[in-house]
Amino acid sequence: MSGAPVAIVTGAAGGIGEAICRRFGEAGVRVVATGRSADKLAKLKAVLEPSMQITTIAVDVTANEAPKRIVDHALESYGQLDHLVNNAGAGVWGLVHETSDEMLDEVLNTSLRAPFRLCREALPHMREGSSIVHVGSTYGIVGGYDGGAYSAAKAGLIGLMKTMAAQYGLKGIRSNVVAPGVIRTGMTDAYWEHPGFRRMNQEMTPFNREGTSEDVANVVVFLCSKEGGYIHGQTIALDGGWSTTKYLIPEALTAARTPGKTAF
Repeated sequence: MSGAPVAIVTGAAGGIGEAICRRFGEAGVRVVATGRSADKLAKLKAVLEPSMQITTIAVDVTANEAPKRIVDHALESYGQLDHLVNNAGAGVWGLVHETSDEMLDEVLNTSLRAPFRLCREALPHMREGSSIVHVGSTYGIVGGYDGGAYSAAKAGLIGLMKTMAAQYGLKGIRSNVVAPGVIRTGMTDAYWEHPGFRRMNQEMTPFNREGTSEDVANVVVFLCSKEGGYIHGQTIALDGGWSTTKYLIPEALTAARTPGKTAF
């Protein structure tokens, strides 16, 4: 059986995941949307189904049976699998010396172990022209204050992508990472107006607007398209120049400096 491409999207029920599903639909891609909340997935399907083909499966990506359940659902629903977008992640931040084993396990299991295991399950069913995209973070490229387990997991995604690019490129399966800066979603909304948060992000970004979930979705879907068909083994920072410049807004450059306490 062969038809329009089929994409699995994890963490699909809101924010960046929802935008990715919507953009895939606009590109004529059939979607398998997965997340933990059956109610949120049902609402997503109700909104999108009139304009695209979408099926959902509620499962915690960290569960032992999750990869097989998700891939089996894709094959049973559509008979093929062309793209995998590992978008689900855990937004747990903290200094290394303040990170408990429970925090560490939550981040690594959701943001690194689950993508690894889902790739392992999906690869045997992917054919030439398929694509795997991990949604990482600029904090996996440059690290960052309070990054802790989060930065470690996102850097691990880049390492996973690179080794998969080397291993599976000859089979026509591409692997890439999209590394957004801080995007305003339900995960980040509570911090958005905090002065320190704004200084670290908005005041160090040399572009005149904030990034959006739609910006991320556009790049993800492009990487899965024929137009992006020779982009392979790359980490694309989607951050308005935050990670590649040492920019500060003029107000910060001219501000009087006061001593601050260290993390220890």
